[in-house]
Formats: sequence, C-alpha cells, structure tokens
Amino acid sequence: MPAVRIFPVSLARSLAAALAVTALNCGAAPVAVPVGETRIALDAPPGFSDTTSIASPRLQELAEALTTASNRILLFALADDDLRHFTQGDTPTLRRYMVVVTPKGLEQQRVTPELFGTFAADSVRELGPAAPEGTDYRKYLESRSQSQPALLAELRREPQVVSVLQGARLPPPPHGLFEREKPATYVLSTTTLLLVRGKALNLGVYSAYDSAADLDWIRVNTVRWVDELQRLNNR
Repeated sequence: MPAVRIFPVSLARSLAAALAVTALNCGAAPVAVPVGETRIALDAPPGFSDTTSIASPRLQELAEALTTASNRILLFALADDDLRHFTQGDTPTLRRYMVVVTPKGLEQQRVTPELFGTFAADSVRELGPAAPEGTDYRKYLESRSQSQPALLAELRREPQVVSVLQGARLPPPPHGLFEREKPATYVLSTTTLLLVRGKALNLGVYSAYDSAADLDWIRVNTVRWVDELQRLNNR
C-alpha cells in the first residue's frame, strides 16, 4: 500500500478558497460502501462529516491529493465547522480532515489475515525507522528537511490493525514585503491499515501541529475512530 501523503496545509487552504459555495447535506448516519462484493460500514467521527456524496470537483481534487491513483476513496470527511464555512461562502481552516481509501488492486479479492499481515508490514517498512522513544517531535521535525515526512511512532500493531503516527515540517507561508518571515508549518497524520470483512482499508487522519494538544487529539481520535469502525463492521 502506498505511503500516505502528508498534505500541505497551505495547499489545502488554496484549494478551499477556490471551492464554490455548495449546499452540503451530509448525513450523520453510517453508510454501507461497496468494496468488491462486500459492503463496508463507514462513518465519520463526531464533529466531522463525509463529503464523498457531494458533486464538487474541488472537494474531489482535495481528497485525491491525500492518496495515490492506486487507491479508491471511500470516505473524505471535513470538520463540521469547515462545512458551515463552505455554505456561508467563507474559507475553511482545514486544520483537520480524514480519509478512508482501499487499494484498487485488492478490491475484488478477499484479503486473508496472512495477506494483510504481509501487506501491512511492507507498507510500514517503506516509511523507514521511527523516531527514538521519548523524542521531542517538534525538535525532531526541525532537524529534518522541509516537507520530508517522518515516522514518529507506532501506535498499534495487531493482527487486523496497524497504526502509525507521522509528521512533517512544511515551508513557511509566503509573507509580504514589509512583513516578518512567518514560522514554518508543522503537520501530523496517522496511517491506520485495517482489515474488516476481508477487505483492506487505509485510514488517514490529518491535523495541524501547533501544540501538544494537537498531538493528543490525533492519537485519541485515531484510536476511537478505528474502534468504532471495527464495531460497526462486527455486527
């Protein structure tokens, strides 16, 4: 499975500014999404809404920038506040968003636990070594090249779930001639490979990284979302 891309917040904001105002009628109830011959129950976490049913080329473009052409997007969720900004014609902040994809190459076949294990191990191996335990992540990202994703920690490793935390330091946004140079932008993401009903899913959670609260948020909400999707698909 291709490594998840850490999508630059500045690029997300520029795309959002170009979005036409759309009536976003996103239901809060779980939806059954076909993946091959199987239907997978998906739902956005509280405070977020799935936008995949919205006929917006710009939203589709934003979602596609988070993954590769080898994956099919099953869910793309924005924060409810951002949806309200869309409907009011304002630019959303896009500090946090989420996506679920499935590899097209495996969509029509049943993924066994053995195949999933190999698949997950290969995917995590591509990310390189994790930061040493106890690392100050902000300082660690400062030491790396701009825009270079870094594997920060492994969050979970089980037969049907592998989850990791990544981060990156992005170039500072442009500033005016008489403005001081703006600080670099830090972003976090989690990648969770999940086996449900014989299908492989890739969950991505994205957040700006301004403080330790953002780190706590992405850890807690990744765990809660995975647990909820497992519960929905174990019925």
